[in-house]
Amino acid sequence: MTTSTKTATRTWTIDPTHSIVEFAVKHFVVTTVKGRFRQFEGTLQVDEGHPESAVVSASIDVASIDTNEPSRDAHLRSDDFFNAEKYPKITFRSTRVEPVDDAHFKLVGELTLRDVTREVVLDGEYEGQVDDPWGGRRAAFTATTEISRKEFNVRWNQLIEGGGAVVSDNVKITLEIEAIRQD
Repeated sequence: MTTSTKTATRTWTIDPTHSIVEFAVKHFVVTTVKGRFRQFEGTLQVDEGHPESAVVSASIDVASIDTNEPSRDAHLRSDDFFNAEKYPKITFRSTRVEPVDDAHFKLVGELTLRDVTREVVLDGEYEGQVDDPWGGRRAAFTATTEISRKEFNVRWNQLIEGGGAVVSDNVKITLEIEAIRQD
């Protein structure tokens, strides 16, 4: 006779005060400009006995973009880039998790930006869990990916003398996530 252990699916919410949603893009071909979004939210539905069945959903407030340069941020909010007025949210919903080893995974899902949805694959790392001083449970994850901004209809650019573009098409995305278990 075999017995099976049933594990509960738990909900975790992203703690935005201890998490970072960051991007990096080449500027004038040689330098890297980084920015982040200050307002975002998300949930993880995780069966700890079967983490490969996890479901992740997140939403980013486009107007919260911050590159440490107000005029650039205003340009990024415009229709040349994100059009925050017409498309106020960037969303992600996972479709599957592919374990690599005990700490690494591929998180596959649908990213929607400017009303364009594309599949993306994030390379993830589970950083661990800890009990906090207030009786809560926290978990941490890091995930990275790279997207083509043109595939999401973010096409503004200028060419520079000698070839090359002011802003690269490739955008590197890094997520440093701390999540709080909801019991």
